[in-house]
Amino acid sequence: MEAKGYTQDGTVDLQGRPVLASKTGKWRACAFLVGYEAFERMAFYGVASNLVVYLTTQLHEDNVSSVRNVNNWSGAVWMTPILGAYIADSYLGRFWTFTVSSLIYVLGMVLLTMAVSLNFFKPTCANGVCNKASTSQIAFFYSALYTIAVGSGGTKPNISTFGADQFDDFNAKEKELKVSFFNWWMFSSFLGALFATIGLVYIQENLGWGLGYGIPTIGLLLSLFIFYVGTPIYRHKVRKSKSPARDLIGVPIAAFKNRKLKLPTQPSELHELELQHYSGSGKRQVHHTPSFSFLDKAAIKEANMGATRSPCTVTQVEGTKLVFGMIMIWLVTLIPSTIWAQINTLFVKQGTTLDRHLGTSFQIPAASLGSFVTLSMLLSVPMYDRYFVPLMRRKSGNPRGITLLQRIGIGFMLQVIAIAIAYAVEVKRMHAIRIHQVVGPKEVVPMSIFWLLPQYVLIGIADVFNAIGLLEFFYDQSPEDMQSLGTTFFTSGIGVGNFLNSFLVTMVDKITRREGGKSWIGNNLNDTHLDYYYGFLLVIAALNLVAFIWASSKYIYKRENTEVTEDGVQVESKTLDTSPLAIQV
Repeated sequence: MEAKGYTQDGTVDLQGRPVLASKTGKWRACAFLVGYEAFERMAFYGVASNLVVYLTTQLHEDNVSSVRNVNNWSGAVWMTPILGAYIADSYLGRFWTFTVSSLIYVLGMVLLTMAVSLNFFKPTCANGVCNKASTSQIAFFYSALYTIAVGSGGTKPNISTFGADQFDDFNAKEKELKVSFFNWWMFSSFLGALFATIGLVYIQENLGWGLGYGIPTIGLLLSLFIFYVGTPIYRHKVRKSKSPARDLIGVPIAAFKNRKLKLPTQPSELHELELQHYSGSGKRQVHHTPSFSFLDKAAIKEANMGATRSPCTVTQVEGTKLVFGMIMIWLVTLIPSTIWAQINTLFVKQGTTLDRHLGTSFQIPAASLGSFVTLSMLLSVPMYDRYFVPLMRRKSGNPRGITLLQRIGIGFMLQVIAIAIAYAVEVKRMHAIRIHQVVGPKEVVPMSIFWLLPQYVLIGIADVFNAIGLLEFFYDQSPEDMQSLGTTFFTSGIGVGNFLNSFLVTMVDKITRREGGKSWIGNNLNDTHLDYYYGFLLVIAALNLVAFIWASSKYIYKRENTEVTEDGVQVESKTLDTSPLAIQV
Protein backbone atom coordinates (compact mmCIF):
# COMPACT_ATOMS: atom_id res chain seq x y z
CA MET A 1 0.00 0.00 0.00
CA GLU A 2 2.74 2.42 0.95
CA ALA A 3 4.64 1.88 -2.32
CA LYS A 4 1.57 2.89 -4.33
CA GLY A 5 1.16 6.12 -2.35
CA TYR A 6 -1.92 5.04 -0.41
CA THR A 7 -2.58 6.06 3.19
CA GLN A 8 -1.11 3.67 5.74
CA ASP A 9 -3.91 3.80 8.33
CA GLY A 10 -6.36 1.91 6.12
CA THR A 11 -8.63 4.85 5.35
CA VAL A 12 -10.86 4.60 2.26
CA ASP A 13 -13.15 6.77 0.14
CA LEU A 14 -16.94 6.80 0.34
CA GLN A 15 -17.10 3.70 -1.90
CA GLY A 16 -14.71 1.77 0.33
CA ARG A 17 -11.66 2.03 -1.98
CA PRO A 18 -8.14 2.80 -0.68
CA VAL A 19 -7.24 6.47 -1.03
CA LEU A 20 -4.09 8.16 -2.25
CA ALA A 21 -2.32 10.12 0.47
CA SER A 22 -1.33 12.92 -1.90
CA LYS A 23 -4.86 13.62 -3.17
CA THR A 24 -7.00 13.26 -0.06
CA GLY A 25 -7.23 14.35 3.55
CA LYS A 26 -4.91 16.67 5.46
CA TRP A 27 -5.74 20.38 5.68
CA ARG A 28 -7.02 20.35 2.10
CA ALA A 29 -9.99 18.25 3.24
CA CYS A 30 -10.24 19.92 6.62
CA ALA A 31 -10.78 23.31 4.98
CA PHE A 32 -14.31 22.20 4.03
CA LEU A 33 -14.94 20.81 7.50
CA VAL A 34 -13.66 23.96 9.18
CA GLY A 35 -15.95 26.01 6.90
CA TYR A 36 -18.89 23.86 7.96
CA GLU A 37 -18.03 24.27 11.64
CA ALA A 38 -17.97 28.07 11.42
CA PHE A 39 -21.46 28.29 9.89
CA GLU A 40 -22.94 25.56 12.10
CA ARG A 41 -21.68 27.24 15.27
CA MET A 42 -23.16 30.52 14.02
CA ALA A 43 -26.52 28.72 13.80
CA PHE A 44 -26.21 27.12 17.23
CA TYR A 45 -25.05 30.21 19.11
CA GLY A 46 -27.56 32.30 17.18
CA VAL A 47 -30.16 30.38 19.18
CA ALA A 48 -28.31 29.67 22.44
CA SER A 49 -26.78 33.10 23.13
CA ASN A 50 -30.05 34.99 23.48
CA LEU A 51 -32.48 32.19 24.31
CA VAL A 52 -32.88 33.28 27.94
CA VAL A 53 -33.93 36.76 26.76
CA TYR A 54 -36.50 35.32 24.32
CA LEU A 55 -38.00 33.14 27.04
CA THR A 56 -38.40 36.05 29.47
CA THR A 57 -39.44 38.80 27.04
CA GLN A 58 -41.49 36.86 24.46
CA LEU A 59 -42.77 33.75 26.27
CA HIS A 60 -42.89 35.65 29.61
CA GLU A 61 -41.17 33.03 31.73
CA ASP A 62 -39.72 34.07 35.10
CA ASN A 63 -35.94 34.23 35.64
CA VAL A 64 -35.57 30.91 37.43
CA SER A 65 -37.73 29.04 34.90
CA SER A 66 -35.95 30.59 31.92
CA VAL A 67 -32.48 29.81 33.31
CA ARG A 68 -33.60 26.26 34.12
CA ASN A 69 -35.10 25.73 30.65
CA VAL A 70 -32.03 27.11 28.86
CA ASN A 71 -29.79 24.85 30.93
CA ASN A 72 -32.00 21.81 30.32
CA TRP A 73 -32.00 22.41 26.57
CA SER A 74 -28.25 23.07 26.50
CA GLY A 75 -27.75 19.93 28.56
CA ALA A 76 -29.76 17.91 26.04
CA VAL A 77 -27.76 19.39 23.14
CA TRP A 78 -24.52 18.25 24.75
CA MET A 79 -25.82 14.87 26.00
CA THR A 80 -27.44 13.51 22.82
CA PRO A 81 -24.00 13.12 21.16
CA ILE A 82 -23.57 9.98 23.28
CA LEU A 83 -26.24 8.25 21.18
CA GLY A 84 -24.94 9.78 17.93
CA ALA A 85 -21.39 8.62 18.64
CA TYR A 86 -22.53 5.10 19.53
CA ILE A 87 -24.48 4.81 16.27
CA ALA A 88 -21.46 6.07 14.32
CA ASP A 89 -18.92 3.77 16.01
CA SER A 90 -21.14 0.67 15.94
CA TYR A 91 -23.32 0.94 12.84
CA LEU A 92 -23.34 3.78 10.29
CA GLY A 93 -19.89 5.35 10.53
CA ARG A 94 -19.20 9.04 11.06
CA PHE A 95 -20.14 10.31 7.56
CA TRP A 96 -23.59 8.72 7.28
CA THR A 97 -24.51 9.39 10.92
CA PHE A 98 -23.64 13.03 10.31
CA THR A 99 -25.68 13.12 7.09
CA VAL A 100 -28.90 11.80 8.66
CA SER A 101 -28.52 13.94 11.78
CA SER A 102 -27.86 17.13 9.83
CA LEU A 103 -31.28 16.80 8.13
CA ILE A 104 -32.93 16.57 11.58
CA TYR A 105 -30.89 19.61 12.68
CA VAL A 106 -32.10 21.66 9.69
CA LEU A 107 -35.70 20.59 10.35
CA GLY A 108 -35.40 21.85 13.93
CA MET A 109 -34.03 25.22 12.80
CA VAL A 110 -36.85 25.65 10.26
CA LEU A 111 -39.49 24.82 12.90
CA LEU A 112 -37.88 27.23 15.38
CA THR A 113 -37.86 30.04 12.80
CA MET A 114 -41.56 29.38 12.21
CA ALA A 115 -42.22 29.44 15.98
CA VAL A 116 -40.76 32.95 16.37
CA SER A 117 -42.06 34.33 13.04
CA LEU A 118 -45.68 33.27 12.55
CA ASN A 119 -48.27 35.03 14.72
CA PHE A 120 -50.13 31.77 15.24
CA PHE A 121 -47.17 30.39 17.23
CA LYS A 122 -46.51 33.56 19.29
CA PRO A 123 -48.33 35.06 22.31
CA THR A 124 -50.79 37.82 21.40
CA CYS A 125 -50.24 41.40 22.54
CA ALA A 126 -52.67 44.31 22.90
CA ASN A 127 -51.84 47.90 23.96
CA GLY A 128 -48.33 46.86 24.94
CA VAL A 129 -49.54 44.08 27.20
CA CYS A 130 -48.76 40.52 26.08
CA ASN A 131 -50.50 37.36 27.12
CA LYS A 132 -48.61 34.33 28.31
CA ALA A 133 -47.88 31.75 25.65
CA SER A 134 -50.54 29.05 25.28
CA THR A 135 -49.77 25.39 25.95
CA SER A 136 -49.73 24.59 22.23
CA GLN A 137 -47.39 27.52 21.48
CA ILE A 138 -44.98 26.45 24.22
CA ALA A 139 -45.15 22.82 23.03
CA PHE A 140 -44.34 23.79 19.43
CA PHE A 141 -41.46 26.06 20.47
CA TYR A 142 -39.82 23.47 22.72
CA SER A 143 -40.43 20.67 20.18
CA ALA A 144 -38.42 22.72 17.68
CA LEU A 145 -35.67 23.32 20.24
CA TYR A 146 -35.36 19.65 21.14
CA THR A 147 -35.44 18.60 17.48
CA ILE A 148 -32.28 20.71 17.16
CA ALA A 149 -30.86 18.86 20.17
CA VAL A 150 -31.51 15.47 18.53
CA GLY A 151 -29.91 16.58 15.26
CA SER A 152 -26.92 18.05 17.05
CA GLY A 153 -26.47 14.71 18.79
CA GLY A 154 -25.41 13.10 15.53
CA THR A 155 -23.39 15.97 14.09
CA LYS A 156 -21.41 17.24 17.08
CA PRO A 157 -19.42 14.10 18.04
CA ASN A 158 -18.72 13.01 14.48
CA ILE A 159 -17.65 16.12 12.62
CA SER A 160 -14.59 16.90 14.77
CA THR A 161 -13.44 13.26 14.86
CA PHE A 162 -14.06 13.01 11.11
CA GLY A 163 -11.75 16.01 10.73
CA ALA A 164 -9.06 14.33 12.85
CA ASP A 165 -9.42 11.22 10.66
CA GLN A 166 -8.07 13.23 7.72
CA PHE A 167 -4.55 12.90 9.17
CA ASP A 168 -2.66 9.59 8.95
CA ASP A 169 -1.20 8.65 12.34
CA PHE A 170 1.18 6.25 10.60
CA ASN A 171 2.78 9.14 8.68
CA ALA A 172 5.12 11.27 10.82
CA LYS A 173 4.52 14.50 8.86
CA GLU A 174 0.75 14.16 8.96
CA LYS A 175 0.83 13.24 12.63
CA GLU A 176 2.72 16.47 13.33
CA LEU A 177 0.09 18.46 11.40
CA LYS A 178 -2.62 16.84 13.49
CA VAL A 179 -1.21 18.38 16.70
CA SER A 180 -2.60 21.79 15.63
CA PHE A 181 -5.88 20.49 14.23
CA PHE A 182 -8.06 20.91 17.31
CA ASN A 183 -6.71 24.43 17.95
CA TRP A 184 -7.75 25.64 14.50
CA TRP A 185 -10.93 23.59 14.56
CA MET A 186 -12.07 25.48 17.64
CA PHE A 187 -10.84 28.73 16.08
CA SER A 188 -13.38 28.29 13.27
CA SER A 189 -16.04 27.49 15.86
CA PHE A 190 -15.24 30.73 17.65
CA LEU A 191 -15.61 32.71 14.39
CA GLY A 192 -19.16 31.44 13.98
CA ALA A 193 -19.95 32.16 17.60
CA LEU A 194 -18.56 35.70 17.26
CA PHE A 195 -20.90 36.58 14.42
CA ALA A 196 -23.82 35.12 16.37
CA THR A 197 -23.12 37.02 19.60
CA ILE A 198 -22.44 40.34 17.86
CA GLY A 199 -24.63 40.35 14.74
CA LEU A 200 -27.48 37.91 15.29
CA VAL A 201 -28.20 38.98 18.88
CA TYR A 202 -28.55 42.61 17.74
CA ILE A 203 -30.81 41.60 14.84
CA GLN A 204 -33.02 39.51 17.15
CA GLU A 205 -33.61 42.33 19.63
CA ASN A 206 -33.87 45.21 17.15
CA LEU A 207 -35.01 43.86 13.76
CA GLY A 208 -37.05 40.84 14.77
CA TRP A 209 -36.66 37.32 16.10
CA GLY A 210 -37.82 35.77 12.85
CA LEU A 211 -34.98 37.37 10.90
CA GLY A 212 -32.58 36.66 13.76
CA TYR A 213 -33.35 32.94 13.59
CA GLY A 214 -33.87 32.79 9.82
CA ILE A 215 -30.30 33.91 9.09
CA PRO A 216 -28.67 31.07 11.10
CA THR A 217 -31.07 28.60 9.43
CA ILE A 218 -29.78 29.71 6.03
CA GLY A 219 -26.25 29.59 7.45
CA LEU A 220 -26.75 25.98 8.50
CA LEU A 221 -27.91 25.03 4.99
CA LEU A 222 -24.86 26.81 3.56
CA SER A 223 -22.59 24.90 5.97
CA LEU A 224 -23.95 21.58 4.70
CA PHE A 225 -23.33 22.63 1.10
CA ILE A 226 -19.72 23.46 2.02
CA PHE A 227 -19.34 20.08 3.76
CA TYR A 228 -20.57 18.00 0.82
CA VAL A 229 -18.43 19.90 -1.72
CA GLY A 230 -15.40 18.28 -0.09
CA THR A 231 -16.76 14.71 -0.30
CA PRO A 232 -14.37 13.48 -3.08
CA ILE A 233 -11.26 14.20 -1.00
CA TYR A 234 -12.43 12.95 2.41
CA ARG A 235 -10.85 9.95 4.09
CA HIS A 236 -13.10 7.49 5.92
CA LYS A 237 -11.92 5.13 8.65
CA VAL A 238 -13.05 1.52 8.34
CA ARG A 239 -14.75 0.12 11.42
CA LYS A 240 -12.53 -2.68 12.73
CA SER A 241 -15.00 -3.93 15.31
CA LYS A 242 -18.75 -4.54 15.03
CA SER A 243 -19.34 -3.55 18.64
CA PRO A 244 -16.40 -1.49 19.93
CA ALA A 245 -18.10 -0.90 23.27
CA ARG A 246 -18.35 -4.65 23.97
CA ASP A 247 -14.97 -4.76 25.73
CA LEU A 248 -16.24 -2.23 28.29
CA ILE A 249 -18.56 -4.95 29.54
CA GLY A 250 -16.54 -8.06 28.66
CA VAL A 251 -13.29 -7.08 30.36
CA PRO A 252 -14.77 -6.29 33.83
CA ILE A 253 -16.86 -9.49 33.66
CA ALA A 254 -13.78 -11.59 32.79
CA ALA A 255 -11.77 -9.88 35.54
CA PHE A 256 -14.53 -10.62 38.05
CA LYS A 257 -14.64 -14.30 37.04
CA ASN A 258 -10.87 -14.51 37.57
CA ARG A 259 -10.88 -12.49 40.80
CA LYS A 260 -9.52 -15.42 42.86
CA LEU A 261 -6.58 -16.03 40.52
CA LYS A 262 -3.19 -14.52 41.20
CA LEU A 263 -1.73 -12.06 38.73
CA PRO A 264 1.63 -13.01 37.17
CA THR A 265 4.62 -11.05 38.40
CA GLN A 266 5.48 -9.80 34.91
CA PRO A 267 2.94 -8.07 32.59
CA SER A 268 4.56 -9.91 29.65
CA GLU A 269 3.02 -13.13 31.00
CA LEU A 270 -0.49 -11.79 30.34
CA HIS A 271 -2.27 -12.74 27.12
CA GLU A 272 -1.41 -10.54 24.14
CA LEU A 273 -1.25 -11.02 20.37
CA GLU A 274 1.91 -10.49 18.35
CA LEU A 275 2.65 -7.02 17.02
CA GLN A 276 2.42 -8.41 13.47
CA HIS A 277 -1.26 -9.20 14.07
CA TYR A 278 -2.00 -5.54 14.81
CA SER A 279 0.17 -4.25 11.98
CA GLY A 280 -1.50 -6.59 9.50
CA SER A 281 -5.03 -5.63 10.54
CA GLY A 282 -4.33 -1.89 10.75
CA LYS A 283 -4.99 -1.85 14.49
CA ARG A 284 -2.74 -0.51 17.23
CA GLN A 285 -1.27 -2.44 20.09
CA VAL A 286 -1.59 -0.70 23.48
CA HIS A 287 1.13 -1.24 26.09
CA HIS A 288 0.37 -2.44 29.61
CA THR A 289 0.02 0.17 32.37
CA PRO A 290 -0.18 -0.37 36.17
CA SER A 291 -3.45 1.56 36.62
CA PHE A 292 -6.69 -0.29 37.50
CA SER A 293 -4.62 -3.47 37.96
CA PHE A 294 -7.67 -5.51 38.99
CA LEU A 295 -8.74 -5.51 35.33
CA ASP A 296 -5.48 -7.29 34.36
CA LYS A 297 -7.03 -10.52 35.63
CA ALA A 298 -9.13 -10.59 32.46
CA ALA A 299 -5.92 -11.32 30.51
CA ILE A 300 -4.62 -14.21 32.68
CA LYS A 301 -3.74 -17.08 30.35
CA GLU A 302 -4.25 -19.94 32.82
CA ALA A 303 -7.86 -18.93 33.40
CA ASN A 304 -8.86 -20.15 29.95
CA MET A 305 -6.81 -23.35 29.68
CA GLY A 306 -9.08 -25.92 28.10
CA ALA A 307 -11.75 -23.32 27.33
CA THR A 308 -12.98 -22.59 23.82
CA ARG A 309 -12.76 -18.84 24.31
CA SER A 310 -9.36 -17.17 24.67
CA PRO A 311 -8.70 -14.61 27.44
CA CYS A 312 -8.88 -10.89 26.78
CA THR A 313 -5.75 -9.35 25.32
CA VAL A 314 -3.70 -6.70 27.10
CA THR A 315 -4.80 -4.25 24.40
CA GLN A 316 -8.47 -4.97 25.16
CA VAL A 317 -7.86 -4.58 28.89
CA GLU A 318 -5.95 -1.33 28.39
CA GLY A 319 -8.80 0.04 26.27
CA THR A 320 -11.16 -0.51 29.19
CA LYS A 321 -8.65 1.05 31.58
CA LEU A 322 -8.52 4.12 29.34
CA VAL A 323 -12.29 4.56 29.58
CA PHE A 324 -12.16 4.14 33.38
CA GLY A 325 -9.41 6.76 33.56
CA MET A 326 -11.34 9.15 31.33
CA ILE A 327 -14.41 8.76 33.55
CA MET A 328 -12.25 9.85 36.51
CA ILE A 329 -11.15 12.97 34.62
CA TRP A 330 -14.67 13.56 33.27
CA LEU A 331 -16.12 13.77 36.78
CA VAL A 332 -13.90 16.73 37.65
CA THR A 333 -14.91 18.61 34.48
CA LEU A 334 -18.56 18.96 35.58
CA ILE A 335 -18.14 21.96 37.89
CA PRO A 336 -16.13 23.93 35.27
CA SER A 337 -18.95 23.21 32.80
CA THR A 338 -21.38 24.62 35.36
CA ILE A 339 -19.29 27.80 35.54
CA TRP A 340 -19.29 28.02 31.74
CA ALA A 341 -23.11 27.72 31.73
CA GLN A 342 -23.33 31.16 33.37
CA ILE A 343 -22.30 32.86 30.11
CA ASN A 344 -25.68 32.34 28.44
CA THR A 345 -27.81 32.56 31.59
CA LEU A 346 -27.03 34.59 34.73
CA PHE A 347 -24.28 36.69 33.14
CA VAL A 348 -26.80 37.81 30.51
CA LYS A 349 -29.55 38.55 33.06
CA GLN A 350 -26.99 40.39 35.19
CA GLY A 351 -26.08 42.52 32.16
CA THR A 352 -29.72 43.50 31.53
CA THR A 353 -29.75 45.37 34.85
CA LEU A 354 -26.73 47.55 34.01
CA ASP A 355 -26.24 50.66 31.88
CA ARG A 356 -25.87 49.29 28.34
CA HIS A 357 -25.59 52.56 26.45
CA LEU A 358 -22.70 53.15 24.09
CA GLY A 359 -22.97 56.82 23.28
CA THR A 360 -26.32 58.59 23.51
CA SER A 361 -28.58 56.36 21.43
CA PHE A 362 -27.01 52.94 20.85
CA GLN A 363 -27.75 50.27 23.46
CA ILE A 364 -25.73 47.05 23.61
CA PRO A 365 -27.75 43.80 23.85
CA ALA A 366 -26.71 42.10 27.09
CA ALA A 367 -26.06 38.80 25.29
CA SER A 368 -23.61 40.54 22.92
CA LEU A 369 -21.11 40.78 25.74
CA GLY A 370 -20.60 37.06 25.11
CA SER A 371 -18.78 38.12 21.95
CA PHE A 372 -15.84 39.09 24.17
CA VAL A 373 -15.54 35.44 25.22
CA THR A 374 -15.24 34.61 21.55
CA LEU A 375 -12.91 37.50 20.73
CA SER A 376 -10.54 36.54 23.53
CA MET A 377 -10.56 32.97 22.19
CA LEU A 378 -9.88 34.11 18.62
CA LEU A 379 -6.91 36.20 19.75
CA SER A 380 -5.59 33.54 22.13
CA VAL A 381 -5.68 30.50 19.83
CA PRO A 382 -3.09 31.80 17.30
CA MET A 383 -0.90 33.06 20.15
CA TYR A 384 -1.13 29.68 21.87
CA ASP A 385 -0.38 27.73 18.69
CA ARG A 386 2.31 29.99 17.23
CA TYR A 387 4.13 31.24 20.35
CA PHE A 388 3.21 29.37 23.53
CA VAL A 389 3.54 25.84 22.09
CA PRO A 390 6.96 26.37 20.40
CA LEU A 391 8.29 28.07 23.55
CA MET A 392 7.16 25.27 25.85
CA ARG A 393 8.20 22.62 23.32
CA ARG A 394 11.79 23.83 23.54
CA LYS A 395 11.66 23.64 27.33
CA SER A 396 9.76 20.36 27.80
CA GLY A 397 10.49 18.37 24.64
CA ASN A 398 6.77 17.59 24.36
CA PRO A 399 5.47 18.19 20.81
CA ARG A 400 2.36 19.78 22.33
CA GLY A 401 4.47 22.03 24.56
CA ILE A 402 2.70 20.89 27.72
CA THR A 403 0.71 17.75 28.44
CA LEU A 404 -3.00 17.73 27.74
CA LEU A 405 -3.94 17.62 31.42
CA GLN A 406 -1.56 20.45 32.23
CA ARG A 407 -3.33 22.49 29.55
CA ILE A 408 -6.75 21.66 31.01
CA GLY A 409 -5.58 22.42 34.55
CA ILE A 410 -4.36 25.90 33.55
CA GLY A 411 -7.78 26.57 32.01
CA PHE A 412 -9.55 25.49 35.18
CA MET A 413 -7.35 27.79 37.28
CA LEU A 414 -8.16 30.75 35.02
CA GLN A 415 -11.84 29.88 35.34
CA VAL A 416 -11.64 30.01 39.14
CA ILE A 417 -10.11 33.50 38.84
CA ALA A 418 -12.90 34.49 36.43
CA ILE A 419 -15.69 33.49 38.82
CA ALA A 420 -13.84 35.31 41.64
CA ILE A 421 -13.91 38.46 39.49
CA ALA A 422 -17.62 37.87 38.74
CA TYR A 423 -18.26 37.69 42.49
CA ALA A 424 -16.34 40.93 43.11
CA VAL A 425 -18.20 42.76 40.32
CA GLU A 426 -21.57 41.56 41.65
CA VAL A 427 -20.63 42.83 45.12
CA LYS A 428 -19.92 46.22 43.51
CA ARG A 429 -23.26 46.09 41.65
CA MET A 430 -25.12 45.36 44.90
CA HIS A 431 -23.29 48.29 46.53
CA ALA A 432 -24.39 50.60 43.67
CA ILE A 433 -27.98 49.38 44.13
CA ARG A 434 -27.91 50.31 47.83
CA ILE A 435 -26.24 53.69 47.27
CA HIS A 436 -28.64 54.76 44.48
CA GLN A 437 -31.68 53.00 45.99
CA VAL A 438 -32.50 51.01 42.88
CA VAL A 439 -35.60 48.95 43.64
CA GLY A 440 -37.67 48.02 40.56
CA PRO A 441 -36.83 45.01 38.37
CA LYS A 442 -36.62 47.22 35.26
CA GLU A 443 -34.64 50.05 36.85
CA VAL A 444 -31.14 50.42 35.46
CA VAL A 445 -28.23 50.25 37.90
CA PRO A 446 -25.95 53.28 37.27
CA MET A 447 -22.98 51.09 36.50
CA SER A 448 -21.59 50.31 33.03
CA ILE A 449 -22.13 46.84 31.58
CA PHE A 450 -18.43 46.84 30.71
CA TRP A 451 -17.69 46.03 34.34
CA LEU A 452 -18.63 42.48 33.31
CA LEU A 453 -15.99 42.47 30.58
CA PRO A 454 -13.08 40.95 32.62
CA GLN A 455 -15.04 37.83 33.59
CA TYR A 456 -16.08 37.24 29.96
CA VAL A 457 -12.55 37.75 28.62
CA LEU A 458 -10.92 35.52 31.22
CA ILE A 459 -13.43 32.70 30.61
CA GLY A 460 -12.63 32.99 26.90
CA ILE A 461 -8.89 32.66 27.54
CA ALA A 462 -9.56 29.76 29.93
CA ASP A 463 -11.54 27.98 27.19
CA VAL A 464 -8.49 28.02 24.90
CA PHE A 465 -6.80 25.87 27.51
CA ASN A 466 -9.58 23.72 28.94
CA ALA A 467 -12.23 23.40 26.18
CA ILE A 468 -9.79 22.63 23.36
CA GLY A 469 -7.64 20.58 25.72
CA LEU A 470 -10.60 18.46 26.82
CA LEU A 471 -11.78 17.81 23.26
CA GLU A 472 -8.30 16.71 22.20
CA PHE A 473 -7.72 14.74 25.40
CA PHE A 474 -10.86 12.62 25.07
CA TYR A 475 -10.22 12.01 21.36
CA ASP A 476 -6.55 11.17 21.88
CA GLN A 477 -7.03 8.92 24.90
CA SER A 478 -10.04 6.96 23.60
CA PRO A 479 -9.66 3.34 22.47
CA GLU A 480 -9.01 3.27 18.72
CA ASP A 481 -12.48 2.02 17.71
CA MET A 482 -14.32 4.36 20.07
CA GLN A 483 -13.05 7.82 19.18
CA SER A 484 -16.46 9.26 18.29
CA LEU A 485 -17.83 7.86 21.54
CA GLY A 486 -14.73 9.15 23.31
CA THR A 487 -15.33 12.74 22.28
CA THR A 488 -18.77 12.53 23.88
CA PHE A 489 -16.97 12.65 27.22
CA PHE A 490 -16.33 16.28 26.24
CA THR A 491 -19.88 17.05 25.08
CA SER A 492 -21.60 15.12 27.88
CA GLY A 493 -19.49 16.95 30.48
CA ILE A 494 -20.88 20.24 29.18
CA GLY A 495 -24.37 18.72 29.11
CA VAL A 496 -24.24 17.46 32.68
CA GLY A 497 -22.73 20.80 33.72
CA ASN A 498 -25.79 22.57 32.31
CA PHE A 499 -28.15 20.15 34.06
CA LEU A 500 -26.17 20.64 37.27
CA ASN A 501 -26.48 24.41 36.95
CA SER A 502 -30.22 24.03 36.38
CA PHE A 503 -30.46 21.90 39.52
CA LEU A 504 -28.36 24.32 41.58
CA VAL A 505 -30.37 27.37 40.47
CA THR A 506 -33.66 25.63 41.28
CA MET A 507 -32.54 24.32 44.67
CA VAL A 508 -30.82 27.54 45.74
CA ASP A 509 -33.95 29.50 44.82
CA LYS A 510 -36.19 27.14 46.81
CA ILE A 511 -33.96 26.97 49.86
CA THR A 512 -33.32 30.72 50.09
CA ARG A 513 -37.03 31.52 49.67
CA ARG A 514 -38.00 29.48 52.74
CA GLU A 515 -39.86 31.30 55.51
CA GLY A 516 -40.13 34.47 53.47
CA GLY A 517 -36.39 34.86 52.90
CA LYS A 518 -34.85 36.80 50.02
CA SER A 519 -34.05 34.54 47.06
CA TRP A 520 -30.47 34.59 45.83
CA ILE A 521 -31.82 34.33 42.25
CA GLY A 522 -35.22 35.99 42.06
CA ASN A 523 -37.21 37.65 39.29
CA ASN A 524 -35.92 41.04 40.42
CA LEU A 525 -32.13 40.83 40.25
CA ASN A 526 -31.98 44.27 41.86
CA ASP A 527 -33.41 42.76 45.03
CA THR A 528 -31.58 39.42 45.32
CA HIS A 529 -28.27 38.03 46.54
CA LEU A 530 -26.68 36.93 43.28
CA ASP A 531 -23.35 37.73 44.92
CA TYR A 532 -23.95 34.89 47.39
CA TYR A 533 -24.59 32.48 44.51
CA TYR A 534 -21.38 33.53 42.76
CA GLY A 535 -19.52 33.10 46.05
CA PHE A 536 -20.96 29.60 46.31
CA LEU A 537 -19.78 28.80 42.76
CA LEU A 538 -16.31 30.16 43.61
CA VAL A 539 -15.97 27.81 46.59
CA ILE A 540 -17.02 24.67 44.68
CA ALA A 541 -14.84 25.65 41.69
CA ALA A 542 -11.78 25.99 43.95
CA LEU A 543 -12.49 22.63 45.62
CA ASN A 544 -12.97 21.04 42.21
CA LEU A 545 -9.59 22.34 41.06
CA VAL A 546 -7.95 20.50 43.96
CA ALA A 547 -9.85 17.34 42.98
CA PHE A 548 -8.73 17.74 39.36
CA ILE A 549 -5.07 18.01 40.35
CA TRP A 550 -5.41 14.82 42.41
CA ALA A 551 -7.18 12.92 39.59
CA SER A 552 -4.59 14.09 37.05
CA SER A 553 -1.73 12.89 39.25
CA LYS A 554 -3.25 9.38 39.11
CA TYR A 555 -3.88 9.33 35.37
CA ILE A 556 -1.52 7.39 33.07
CA TYR A 557 -1.57 8.27 29.39
CA LYS A 558 -2.20 5.76 26.61
CA ARG A 559 0.94 4.15 25.16
CA GLU A 560 0.55 2.64 21.71
CA ASN A 561 2.91 0.71 19.48
CA THR A 562 2.60 1.71 15.83
CA GLU A 563 4.82 1.77 12.77
CA VAL A 564 5.17 5.35 11.60
CA THR A 565 6.79 6.19 8.27
CA GLU A 566 9.04 9.20 7.85
CA ASP A 567 10.66 9.66 4.44
CA GLY A 568 10.28 5.97 3.71
CA VAL A 569 11.86 4.81 6.98
CA GLN A 570 9.74 3.04 9.57
CA VAL A 571 10.19 4.17 13.15
CA GLU A 572 8.43 3.12 16.34
CA SER A 573 6.06 5.74 17.67
CA LYS A 574 4.33 6.24 20.99
CA THR A 575 1.70 8.72 22.03
CA LEU A 576 2.79 12.22 22.89
CA ASP A 577 1.89 12.21 26.58
CA THR A 578 3.42 9.42 28.63
CA SER A 579 4.22 11.01 31.96
CA PRO A 580 2.28 9.48 34.87
CA LEU A 581 2.10 12.83 36.68
CA ALA A 582 -0.03 15.08 34.53
CA ILE A 583 -0.19 18.29 36.53
CA GLN A 584 3.12 19.87 37.42
CA VAL A 585 2.23 23.47 38.12
